[in-house]
Amino acid sequence: MEKEELVSGFLLELRRGTIILCVLSKLKEPKYGYSLIADLSGTGIAIEANTLYPLLRRLEGQGLLDSSWNTEGAKPRKYYTTTALGKDVLSELKKHWQNTVQSLNTMLED
Repeated sequence: MEKEELVSGFLLELRRGTIILCVLSKLKEPKYGYSLIADLSGTGIAIEANTLYPLLRRLEGQGLLDSSWNTEGAKPRKYYTTTALGKDVLSELKKHWQNTVQSLNTMLED
C-alpha cells in the first residue's frame, strides 16, 4: 500500500470522528443543509450533501437536533438546530476534544 493511500485512509478515519462535533457546533442557530455545508466549507471542513443529510437525520433521531420546515420562500427548506441534549453532548465532546488535543500536542512535540 502506498503512502498516499495510507494517509488518505487515516485522514478519513480522523474526519469521521470529528464531523459530529463540527455539525453540532455549527447548529447553535437554525440552518438548512446547504448553508451548513457552506459554513463548514468556510472553516476548512468539506462535506458532501450525501454525507451530511444522513448524518443530520441520525442526529435528529438521537434527539440531538430538532428540525422544522420553512415554506415561506420560493423553495421549502428544512432547518436544523441543536436541542438541549445536543448542547449538553456538544459541551462534553468539546471537553474531551480539548483534552485529547492537549495530550496529542504534548506527545507529538516529544
